[in-house]
Amino acid sequence: MDVTVKTLDGKDAGTLTLADEIFGLDPREDILQRMVRYQLAKRQQGTHQSLGRAEIARTGAKLYKQKGTGRARHGSARAPQFRGGGKAHGPQARSHAHDLPKKVRALALRHALSAKAKAGGLIVVDELVAAEAKTKAVAKTFETLGLSNALLIGGVQLDEGFSRSARNIANIDVLPVQGINVYDILRRQTLVLSKAAVEALEERFK
Repeated sequence: MDVTVKTLDGKDAGTLTLADEIFGLDPREDILQRMVRYQLAKRQQGTHQSLGRAEIARTGAKLYKQKGTGRARHGSARAPQFRGGGKAHGPQARSHAHDLPKKVRALALRHALSAKAKAGGLIVVDELVAAEAKTKAVAKTFETLGLSNALLIGGVQLDEGFSRSARNIANIDVLPVQGINVYDILRRQTLVLSKAAVEALEERFK
């Protein structure tokens, strides 16, 4: 699969052949769905928690005598039916993460890349380096390329000036190649890869 390599100024910088086993697969929605669900569950905090009856700081004395009042038998003010008592079956702090095989995760990334390529939402640039490390200049560059909602993936080391300049632009994410993930690829309209990122991905899936 051949693509035209662009510069950040929108000019042509030659062509590049993309590996079909990474960018030419027929995307499977079920694998992508499993991966997105895995990612969102893994990053969920799970710190919500309510107090049970054993954790409530309240008197341990019996509310009133067992017999002779005509009322129901109660032995603790910490019981859930009383105001200020513990919550029955309330949320507890826990991890929401679940397992997904490593091979399925790797396959999902390849399917996400293939989905972008098939939909025409993939752009390859020669390098992600800002000539002028200013947000206004970088935003103008993105307008030239027609990028309004995009994920940009650079090499192992990002150009600090470029990443800082792009950080404040809405709907634009910049990540090093080791941070590439299915959820971020799918939630952005366009995927922009540098040549270094393409080489790293092909080396990773070799």
